[in-house]
Amino acid sequence: MAADTELTPTKYIDHHLTHMTIQVKEGAFWTLHIDTLVTSILLGILGLGCVWLVVRKATPGVPSKRQAFVELMIEFIDNEVKNTFHGNRHVFVAPTALTIFIWVLLMNTMDIMPIDITAWVIENVFGLHYWKIVPTTDVNTTFALALSIWFLMIFFSVKVKGLGGWMHELFCTPFGKNPLLWILNLLFNFIEYVSKPLSHSLRLFGNIYAGEIIFLLIGMWAATGVAGAFFGAILGAGWAIFHILIVTLQAFIFMMLAVVYISMAHESH
Repeated sequence: MAADTELTPTKYIDHHLTHMTIQVKEGAFWTLHIDTLVTSILLGILGLGCVWLVVRKATPGVPSKRQAFVELMIEFIDNEVKNTFHGNRHVFVAPTALTIFIWVLLMNTMDIMPIDITAWVIENVFGLHYWKIVPTTDVNTTFALALSIWFLMIFFSVKVKGLGGWMHELFCTPFGKNPLLWILNLLFNFIEYVSKPLSHSLRLFGNIYAGEIIFLLIGMWAATGVAGAFFGAILGAGWAIFHILIVTLQAFIFMMLAVVYISMAHESH
């Protein structure tokens, strides 16, 4: 970040946690987080574009290392989807799961990049004072992804069961068809439908955001002097190595929950 005559912990953390925003209209209810949108789109294009290039150049002979890696990843996700989803739309669910995993993994991985070095490059090279490079530390990103899965879940519920069947399920499960229980059933299902996107999004957001806070705390310690910089570098490297497991695991969990929710939409109660 830019040189500051009195750099306090509050200023340091505020700087790294502040989004670059733009208000769509004066007095509008919502604003756009430009850093989240741009970084997410670029990572999506980069990740899926690389997979597309590898698959496009795939050969039936001895595969290259890149082709072997992509084939293993696709086969692994395909097997996980087959074990979880038993509907007849596997051809849609498996590619969706692969897209979710790659995209979320790349967005999570941005949390491992050195915070101060990245901020310095963004400010001095691109002239941007505020720019958060980890899209999944923005709850808008995780909630938008979870809400997309939620809409797919409702879409497949209506498509598989019909609008009447879906409405019947809302009012008659899980406590029975008695008209006296309709309100209770609807309330129960309403809570379930609302809790799914909330838990789905906040789980990913909370884990990645907590990791970013720990990196910031280590970075503050590194600024206390030579000894702090030395131990801060060791702790930062250790946390980054451990964080690789976290970002991968959270991407996998987010993907599997999406598959489970879509699979539940195909089941009748």
